Amino acid sequence: MTRRVSIGVFGLIVLGYVAVAVGPSFAQGGATTEHWVTTWATATFALASQAEPGTGQAPAGQPAPPRFSNQTLRQIVHTSLGGEQVRVVVANTFGTAPLDIGAGRVALRLKESDIVAGSSRALTFGGRSSASVPAGAVMVSDPVTLTVPALSDLAVDLHLPGDTGAGPSPLTRHLFALQTNYVSTAGDHTGAAQFPVDSTTTSWFFLARVEVVAPAEVSAVVALGNSITDGAQSTTDANSRWPDHLARTLAGRAVPMGVANMGIAGNRLLNGGFGPSALARFDRDVLAAPGVTHLVVMEGINDIGSGEVGADELIAGHQQIIGRARAAGLTVIGATLTPFEDAAFEGYYTPDHEAARQALNQWIRTSGAYDAIIDFDAAVRDPAQPTRLQSQYAAPDNIHPNDAGYRGMAAAVDLQLFTPLEPAASR
Repeated sequence: MTRRVSIGVFGLIVLGYVAVAVGPSFAQGGATTEHWVTTWATATFALASQAEPGTGQAPAGQPAPPRFSNQTLRQIVHTSLGGEQVRVVVANTFGTAPLDIGAGRVALRLKESDIVAGSSRALTFGGRSSASVPAGAVMVSDPVTLTVPALSDLAVDLHLPGDTGAGPSPLTRHLFALQTNYVSTAGDHTGAAQFPVDSTTTSWFFLARVEVVAPAEVSAVVALGNSITDGAQSTTDANSRWPDHLARTLAGRAVPMGVANMGIAGNRLLNGGFGPSALARFDRDVLAAPGVTHLVVMEGINDIGSGEVGADELIAGHQQIIGRARAAGLTVIGATLTPFEDAAFEGYYTPDHEAARQALNQWIRTSGAYDAIIDFDAAVRDPAQPTRLQSQYAAPDNIHPNDAGYRGMAAAVDLQLFTPLEPAASR
């Protein structure tokens, strides 16, 4: 019987933040003229509860972390761009010890844990079928030839031959994947047509990005933010986050565009909390993604809801993001913060907090600091009471949108903001 891995979480909100940037092309073993673009990405951070050294047990009073011991993870990711070559970025970003990968494969997903027959490709790293990812590092797989359709599901298999619970090294993961992923019974089951499922999880582990080769004029946009970008309260396994809806629209253009969702539920602009702050993770989650040319920024609601900072500090933080993005040649787009009166989190909404939201939104709309804006606030607020979400767009917690709300947010995005630039490879 399939069981679900339970991972303790707490109810912080995360607001959306979208970014696009051009990154340098990466070549395994030498120079290349191939233009790699991000088709899928997620923002990772450390799993807080880890085993005590040498015990395999969680610290006293904390929930036990998930533990993988000689098992295979089959994780499902949803592409934005298609391509004929693909590579996978494996992440041990927050680990304090090497992460051993016994084997890896990538395939087209058919349904649930099943893959399309004949589509599985072995992942190698510098020509080797196994890898040891150093503490704090990522490793990019060698390219593999695989026809990857746009808006399709890939299954990424990683065999973990060791025991992740044997020591205190944090697990690098994205907690709220809103996607069912599969953990095998013991052994290397990479590429198995019939995957032997022992348990499931709705987190992603040890994955940072999937990249494809694309025409030179194709680029990507990164959505960098908190839970509203992360898609909290949207339907699991439905790809109903607002960046997903945007990706579907962009895929239909003559020149498509990749979308990388870098939202983390509970994330803040200035201070760490649930994951590193947006300022702390900017280089890793925005600038490192290949093919990025645009950045949409929607951050600050958790800073406001916590009562730690006001509008002036948040404006200064946004200016830091703008300056760093422009220095990298990105088009920087600011997104207004959506309403949250009647939020389910005690003390989150106050008149002072609302005043800070209004002040930050006014600055985003009128200062001219951003290259352009997306007015998500105007798209989803209740016209009769603009401090609240429209009822048809509100999840039960009155701070996150529901599926309809995320569609409404994506519909408010002017696609002219993402006009194709000169070929990124020529920059």
